[in-house]
Amino acid sequence: MLNVEQIPLLFYLLKWLFITLIAGALIGSASALLLVSLDFVTNYRESHLWIIALLPVAGLVIGLIYHYLGSSIVKGNNYLIEEIHSPKDIIPLKMAPLIYIGTVITHLFGGSAGREGTAVQMGGAIADQFSRIFKLKQRDHRIMIMVGISAGFASVFGTPLAGAVFALEVIIVGRMRYEAILPSFLAAIFAHLTCHTWGVAHTHYSIPDVPSLSVLNILLVIGVGILCGLAAMLFSRMVHFWSEQAKDKVKYAPLRPFLGGIVIAVTIWLLGTTKYIGLGVPTIVESFSVQQEWYSFLLKILLTTFTIGVGFKGGEVTPLFFIGATLGSALFCIIPLPMALLAGIGFVAVFSGATNTPIACTLMGIELFGAESGIYIGLACVVAYMFSGHTGIYASQIVGSPKHLIYGKIKGRHIK
Repeated sequence: MLNVEQIPLLFYLLKWLFITLIAGALIGSASALLLVSLDFVTNYRESHLWIIALLPVAGLVIGLIYHYLGSSIVKGNNYLIEEIHSPKDIIPLKMAPLIYIGTVITHLFGGSAGREGTAVQMGGAIADQFSRIFKLKQRDHRIMIMVGISAGFASVFGTPLAGAVFALEVIIVGRMRYEAILPSFLAAIFAHLTCHTWGVAHTHYSIPDVPSLSVLNILLVIGVGILCGLAAMLFSRMVHFWSEQAKDKVKYAPLRPFLGGIVIAVTIWLLGTTKYIGLGVPTIVESFSVQQEWYSFLLKILLTTFTIGVGFKGGEVTPLFFIGATLGSALFCIIPLPMALLAGIGFVAVFSGATNTPIACTLMGIELFGAESGIYIGLACVVAYMFSGHTGIYASQIVGSPKHLIYGKIKGRHIK
């Protein structure tokens, strides 16, 4: 029987069931459209490689679009995080189509970027419109943005548990926003279900051989986690470096991706391969069974951070998967653990270090690779999180709880 205290909770549950069902369906549909579009343009680019020569023109188009139509939302994911910290206004709906167009153009013409940022921004923009429609209070405005983040992340990667926790964990380093736990989980599940209902499949990965737990294996995984944390720190610092350099050297914003596009196109021509552009999913899958070159993760770091830094659109997470998987695969020559396990650990651990979300990344590893490898994945994600320092790809993150007592003085500061 329901008591007096539980009756309001029932109405609270019904309220968020209604809102997240609609929001999740819309965001899941948007993610399905994004995934289908990226698959189409990637296949077109790979069969028409001459189009990469037009990358500078594509960069100029993206730059002009955001300069004249999207100056208020150019911060992307950081804008969403800032609105959660200090709500000012409803996220403009135009954020969704602009980031979608920018991302599709980036991938069509050969930029190195991901899709998480796009899905999250589309999700945040769509979900927050309900704050206006239903005249929600400020606290619910915050929650709706987190609903959009969880739904976008969950549906684009097919990981509803990780998507829900990511939205709760990414806002403040070392803290969870539990006031949004029910809406985030509901939205993530509904968006994930909607994307699957549209018939859009996600990439499957497998770790067939997981060694038994031992002191040696624990120490080896800790070592891999440290390396993944350092790779994540390098990635985060390189994104900020290229962004600062672009702003300092080129004052007119639309010219930054134009000039950057020239550099990227020439680099691809010199490399003689398209392995390091786009999402890189085939290479990620291959890393689980074929040892990758030691320099693959470094080239992906360089190309992706430069692409994002000069103003092209997309996400950072799938490139982080590429970096981690190829790093783990390359370590197979010196670390006596199964290659697939090393690739899987790297896949999520580098992501953990770069986004400061070890719990969400652990859940993602379990959802993608199975619970058998969960202990190793969780340990690596936590170690990578610690060894990436107080850096991250989201500059608007605030340190709520330092990663270690030696960092006690930086509580409340923004991530570098």
